Amino acid sequence: MFKREFPSLNAAPSILGFGLMRLPTKGLLSKIIGGIEKSQVVLSNIDYEQGYKMVDCAILSGVNYFDTSWIYHAGKSEAFIREALKKYPRESYYLADKMPGWEVRNPADAERIFAGQLERCGTDYFDFYLCHSLSKGSFKKYERFLLDILIQKKKEGKIKRLGFSFHDDAENIGAIADAYPWEFAQIQLNYFDWKAQNAKLQYEQLFKRNIPVIVMEPVRGGSLAKLPQRAEKILKGAQPDKSAASWALRFCMSLPGVAVVLSGMSNLDHVRDNIETAQNFAPLNESEQKTLWAAEAVYRGKTVVPCTGCRYCMDCPHGVDIPKNFELFNEHTVFKVPISDTEWIKRQQKELGAAAASSCKSCGVCEKHCPQRIKISKWMGKIRI
Repeated sequence: MFKREFPSLNAAPSILGFGLMRLPTKGLLSKIIGGIEKSQVVLSNIDYEQGYKMVDCAILSGVNYFDTSWIYHAGKSEAFIREALKKYPRESYYLADKMPGWEVRNPADAERIFAGQLERCGTDYFDFYLCHSLSKGSFKKYERFLLDILIQKKKEGKIKRLGFSFHDDAENIGAIADAYPWEFAQIQLNYFDWKAQNAKLQYEQLFKRNIPVIVMEPVRGGSLAKLPQRAEKILKGAQPDKSAASWALRFCMSLPGVAVVLSGMSNLDHVRDNIETAQNFAPLNESEQKTLWAAEAVYRGKTVVPCTGCRYCMDCPHGVDIPKNFELFNEHTVFKVPISDTEWIKRQQKELGAAAASSCKSCGVCEKHCPQRIKISKWMGKIRI
């Protein structure tokens, strides 16, 4: 497994990291939303059996970096990785977790959450720990008291390396990067967002400060693994035996300063394909870069809603499955499903039921949590017309 050495990290993480936000799920879980019982697919219902196979395959192939969070899979991701990794020596892998600053009102909340994370993960320390989803506004809480708490945890040995994940305008990353001697930073980076969300500037700001980069959303929530036919044809014409996802991963892995590229894998095929890319990694050459940008131009012309399916917007107080609505809408638009818009909307309503866009009340609660800053209410209005 390809690795890059970073003296400042005093660690050798695999270039491919296992993101634990999109684990396989099964079954339905009944939830109470707004006092009304509604049945929907819930991401907390992790398929442990399949998940174990994926983790085992990853570790046996050289993956040693696992990234979880307090909120992933409705709080169940941490408990899953505890069970999945307990048969492996603790020193054989790196475990990354994050402080959900938006849930912290006072120091006691931070202490409670951090202690809960250690317990959920079944560990005494985190190899990598992040201030989760920082922006210019949210960082103010860290400046007041949260950062001091995490620095103390680091002194106690409960955090080995302290970093942050960033979700804000690219121009704001420099001030946060200069606020503390961070050991790493995590940003959304892929060949589409290189331009669309100015990931290029975010990367350059970190690189010039010698802050190792952890990449999230390299395949943009899976959308770069399933390209429009014209874009797919461009990539297949250059390398018929390689997946679209492998091109996306190699783009990120080719950037100097990138320590880990996190892939939110959902099945064993994803794991195997990503491992093959990382184990046989070769940076994109000039010809391949031109090919990739040609495919990106086609994709950029087709993409409608820039949703990555991260589900930070969920749960909707009115029961709307926001990411699923966007997924279906994008599929209809990008892949030109041969039915009229009216007929598509009827099918969408039938498939999602009460979770369809028609249930949206434009309350705006979701928009406060969207890392992509999507005007969700506006788009829901278009989808339900």
